[in-house]
Parts: sequence; structure tokens; C-alpha cells
Amino acid sequence: MNEPEKLIPLHGGYRKLKSFQMAQLAYDVTVRFCDRYIEKRSRTRDQMVQAARSGVQNIAEGSQASGTSKKTELKLTNVARASLEELRLDYEDYLRQRGLAQWPPEHPALMRFKAKRCATLEQVRAWVAEERSGQTRTDTDGQGRGKVERKSVRVSERPCSFVPSSAQLVANAALSLLNLACHLLNRQIATLEKNFVEEGGFTERLYRVRTERRKHVVSSSHS
Repeated sequence: MNEPEKLIPLHGGYRKLKSFQMAQLAYDVTVRFCDRYIEKRSRTRDQMVQAARSGVQNIAEGSQASGTSKKTELKLTNVARASLEELRLDYEDYLRQRGLAQWPPEHPALMRFKAKRCATLEQVRAWVAEERSGQTRTDTDGQGRGKVERKSVRVSERPCSFVPSSAQLVANAALSLLNLACHLLNRQIATLEKNFVEEGGFTERLYRVRTERRKHVVSSSHS
């Protein structure tokens, strides 16, 4: 027998969302990035940190609001997605304005980064240190234009190998995280839209719950 529909269903649980986890890691990376590479008095610094924070906070707030308002959840999740898009553009601008390459997803360094499945800022920092050490060099110019080697080689074996700066590594890693977070949020928003259209929100649920309880009262009075 099916359980009666609850007026306020289970909600929250945002910490288990992969989109939240990726957005939170991107936030941590951004705070560190801005501390090290963006002028403290720059407006861009504040905008990047606020955009990163907005992404995280709106995912969480939307999840918490879902119990009573699917419309609010959908709205706030869209705000989170827009905030992360803004942040993604800031990283792209940083690289372009400094003549640093934005690497494609299949770039060897990014492939190694994604293989790490970093979940914390410390793990991202460890990846940067590893790349900077030259022990995993696979690209020749750091710009994504050089010939890609099939095997990793030590820097001593290729003394002319290009070692990208920490800023370039972190910016591209942040973009990789943001690409994934935005992809996950796109899927999340599509699911929320579908559910909202098919099931409605709090008002529709309130009507269904009231109707079901009235039927139950009538049925009980006749038995």
C-alpha cells in the first residue's frame, strides 16, 4: 500500500549533491587563487569570490527551500548556475588577458587533474605541485599547440620541456571544476523543471493532501 503524500516532503541533503561538492571546491580554489594572483584592491577579486560563494550558497538555499517551494528551488538553482558561469568567464578573462592558454578538456595536464578526482583544496594544491615538479610533463609548450607525447617523461630527459606557471595550472583546473559543476547544474535544472511541470509545487501538493484526507474522513465516517 502506498504511503500518503506528505505536505512537506524530505528536502535539503544538498551536501550529497555532486553539483554542490564541485561548486564548493571551486569556491575554495577561487579564494586561494584570488589571494595569490589577483590584486587585493581589484574589483575583479571581490567579484570572483562573490560569484563562487553565490554558486555554493544558492544550491544549498534552493535545496532547503524545496520542501515548501519547488519554484524557489528552481529559481535559486538557476541563480547558482548563472553565478558559476560568471566565475567561469572571469577565469577565461584572466588567462586571455595575460597571454596564457586556456587548455581544452583533453589536454594532458587536465586529464591528469581529472584522474585525481580532487575533493579538497589540498588535493588540488598537491596536483599543482606535482605538475610544477616536471615529473609528469607530457606537453611541449604548455599552450596546447605542441606535440603531445604518449608517455610521461622526467624533466631531466627533456630539459626544454615547458612548465606552466602555478596561476595557469590553477586557472585551468578551476575551469575544469566549473565546467563539471555547470554541466551537473544543467541536468539538475532540467530535472527540476520536469518535476515542477508534472507535479506542481506546494499549492498543488497542499490541494492533493487535503483532498486525500477529506476522502479518508468521509470513508471512515461511512464504515
